[in-house]
Amino acid sequence: MKLLGNIVWFIFAGLWQFLGWIIVGCLWCITIIGIPVGLQCFKFAKLALWPFGKEIIISQKMPKLLLNIVWLIFGGVELAIAAAINGAILCITIISIPFGMQCFKMAKLALLPFGAEIK
Repeated sequence: MKLLGNIVWFIFAGLWQFLGWIIVGCLWCITIIGIPVGLQCFKFAKLALWPFGKEIIISQKMPKLLLNIVWLIFGGVELAIAAAINGAILCITIISIPFGMQCFKMAKLALLPFGAEIK
């Protein structure tokens, strides 16, 4: 079931979210200071392709909280809004609600990427 969900996800939402994470990651990697943030974006781009069967656990520690605040200012809000809109559109029909829920998971991740662990 996870494989089928991931394939349908890739077609309807995963590719677009993957491209969004890659673009933001490349923009962050332009500067040397932004490379750690860009690498984090690339990690989550991989998750955006195949999210079914994976869980995100977010822990908040002070240094990561500061990175998350900087992230929100310089790219996180746009990715979160795009994922939330995509999730709302996918939740219109009953069949696509699981895919919409994956979009909301990605929106949460876009708001707080630092300190998040993918299991």
